[in-house]
Amino acid sequence: MKKMKAFVVLSMLFVCMNLSAQNLLGYKPGDIKKYMKENQKAMEYLGLTFNNTFKYAKYADKDGDQTTLFFFTSDSICKSIRMICDKSLEPEMIKDLDSKYKKAGSNTWTDNRSGINYLIELREEEWSFNVTISKKD
Repeated sequence: MKKMKAFVVLSMLFVCMNLSAQNLLGYKPGDIKKYMKENQKAMEYLGLTFNNTFKYAKYADKDGDQTTLFFFTSDSICKSIRMICDKSLEPEMIKDLDSKYKKAGSNTWTDNRSGINYLIELREEEWSFNVTISKKD
Protein backbone atom coordinates (compact mmCIF):
# COMPACT_ATOMS: atom_id res chain seq x y z
CA MET A 1 0.00 0.00 0.00
CA LYS A 2 2.85 2.40 0.84
CA LYS A 3 4.47 1.67 -2.53
CA MET A 4 1.20 2.47 -4.30
CA LYS A 5 0.87 5.81 -2.47
CA ALA A 6 4.48 6.69 -3.28
CA PHE A 7 3.88 5.83 -6.94
CA VAL A 8 0.77 8.05 -7.09
CA VAL A 9 2.58 10.97 -5.44
CA LEU A 10 5.59 10.64 -7.75
CA SER A 11 3.31 10.37 -10.79
CA MET A 12 1.49 13.55 -9.81
CA LEU A 13 4.77 15.40 -9.25
CA PHE A 14 5.99 14.25 -12.66
CA VAL A 15 2.82 15.54 -14.35
CA CYS A 16 2.95 18.84 -12.47
CA MET A 17 6.61 19.44 -13.27
CA ASN A 18 5.93 19.09 -17.00
CA LEU A 19 2.92 21.37 -17.02
CA SER A 20 4.20 24.80 -17.89
CA ALA A 21 2.77 27.78 -19.72
CA GLN A 22 6.03 29.39 -20.75
CA ASN A 23 5.90 32.48 -22.96
CA LEU A 24 8.13 31.66 -25.94
CA LEU A 25 6.69 34.26 -28.32
CA GLY A 26 9.36 35.77 -30.52
CA TYR A 27 11.39 32.53 -30.55
CA LYS A 28 12.36 30.73 -33.78
CA PRO A 29 11.58 27.01 -34.29
CA GLY A 30 15.15 25.92 -33.45
CA ASP A 31 15.13 27.95 -30.22
CA ILE A 32 11.78 26.43 -29.21
CA LYS A 33 13.03 22.94 -30.00
CA LYS A 34 16.11 23.53 -27.83
CA TYR A 35 14.03 24.99 -24.97
CA MET A 36 11.55 22.10 -25.06
CA LYS A 37 14.30 19.49 -25.15
CA GLU A 38 16.02 21.03 -22.11
CA ASN A 39 12.97 22.06 -20.06
CA GLN A 40 10.03 19.90 -21.11
CA LYS A 41 11.55 16.45 -21.43
CA ALA A 42 8.18 14.67 -21.25
CA MET A 43 6.98 16.54 -24.35
CA GLU A 44 7.75 14.82 -27.64
CA TYR A 45 8.36 16.84 -30.81
CA LEU A 46 5.85 15.71 -33.44
CA GLY A 47 7.02 17.91 -36.28
CA LEU A 48 6.63 21.21 -38.07
CA THR A 49 3.52 21.63 -40.21
CA PHE A 50 3.12 24.00 -43.15
CA ASN A 51 -0.20 24.47 -44.88
CA ASN A 52 -2.05 27.30 -46.61
CA THR A 53 -3.35 28.65 -43.31
CA PHE A 54 -0.84 27.84 -40.56
CA LYS A 55 2.79 27.09 -39.88
CA TYR A 56 3.23 25.41 -36.50
CA ALA A 57 5.35 23.04 -34.41
CA LYS A 58 3.53 20.38 -32.42
CA TYR A 59 4.55 18.76 -29.13
CA ALA A 60 2.63 16.21 -27.05
CA ASP A 61 3.22 14.20 -23.92
CA LYS A 62 3.25 10.41 -24.12
CA ASP A 63 0.00 10.05 -22.15
CA GLY A 64 -1.95 12.33 -24.48
CA ASP A 65 -2.87 14.67 -21.62
CA GLN A 66 -1.16 17.72 -23.08
CA THR A 67 -0.51 19.03 -26.61
CA THR A 68 1.28 22.29 -27.35
CA LEU A 69 1.20 24.10 -30.69
CA PHE A 70 3.62 26.93 -31.52
CA PHE A 71 2.29 29.08 -34.38
CA PHE A 72 4.77 30.98 -36.55
CA THR A 73 4.74 34.00 -38.85
CA SER A 74 5.88 33.65 -42.45
CA ASP A 75 9.33 34.71 -41.14
CA SER A 76 9.34 31.73 -38.71
CA ILE A 77 8.89 33.79 -35.54
CA CYS A 78 6.56 32.37 -32.88
CA LYS A 79 3.43 34.56 -32.81
CA SER A 80 1.18 32.50 -30.54
CA ILE A 81 1.08 29.36 -28.45
CA ARG A 82 -1.87 27.09 -27.76
CA MET A 83 -1.84 24.33 -25.16
CA ILE A 84 -4.64 21.78 -25.13
CA CYS A 85 -4.76 19.89 -21.84
CA ASP A 86 -6.85 17.26 -20.12
CA LYS A 87 -9.33 18.81 -17.68
CA SER A 88 -7.65 17.03 -14.74
CA LEU A 89 -4.56 19.26 -15.21
CA GLU A 90 -6.47 22.54 -14.89
CA PRO A 91 -5.85 23.27 -11.17
CA GLU A 92 -2.08 22.89 -11.61
CA MET A 93 -2.10 24.99 -14.79
CA ILE A 94 -3.94 27.82 -13.03
CA LYS A 95 -1.44 27.63 -10.18
CA ASP A 96 1.41 27.84 -12.73
CA LEU A 97 -0.19 30.79 -14.55
CA ASP A 98 -0.81 32.61 -11.25
CA SER A 99 2.86 32.18 -10.29
CA LYS A 100 4.28 33.41 -13.63
CA TYR A 101 1.91 36.10 -14.83
CA LYS A 102 -0.20 38.98 -13.57
CA LYS A 103 -3.88 38.10 -13.08
CA ALA A 104 -6.05 40.33 -15.30
CA GLY A 105 -9.49 38.77 -14.83
CA SER A 106 -11.31 35.48 -14.77
CA ASN A 107 -9.09 32.98 -16.62
CA THR A 108 -6.95 35.82 -18.02
CA TRP A 109 -3.37 36.88 -17.28
CA THR A 110 -0.91 39.39 -18.76
CA ASP A 111 2.83 39.35 -19.27
CA ASN A 112 5.21 42.15 -20.20
CA ARG A 113 8.55 41.23 -21.67
CA SER A 114 10.91 43.76 -23.22
CA GLY A 115 8.12 46.35 -23.37
CA ILE A 116 5.73 44.06 -25.25
CA ASN A 117 2.42 43.10 -23.63
CA TYR A 118 1.10 39.56 -23.91
CA LEU A 119 -2.29 38.06 -23.12
CA ILE A 120 -2.69 34.59 -21.63
CA GLU A 121 -6.21 33.14 -21.76
CA LEU A 122 -7.55 29.89 -20.38
CA ARG A 123 -10.69 28.61 -22.07
CA GLU A 124 -12.59 25.69 -20.58
CA GLU A 125 -14.03 23.02 -22.86
CA GLU A 126 -16.16 20.02 -21.94
CA TRP A 127 -13.31 17.48 -21.59
CA SER A 128 -10.28 19.71 -21.87
CA PHE A 129 -9.08 23.27 -21.57
CA ASN A 130 -6.96 25.50 -23.79
CA VAL A 131 -4.36 28.06 -22.85
CA THR A 132 -3.48 30.60 -25.53
CA ILE A 133 -0.57 33.03 -25.30
CA SER A 134 -0.54 35.86 -27.84
CA LYS A 135 0.56 39.46 -28.25
CA LYS A 136 -1.91 41.84 -26.63
CA ASP A 137 -3.52 44.21 -29.12
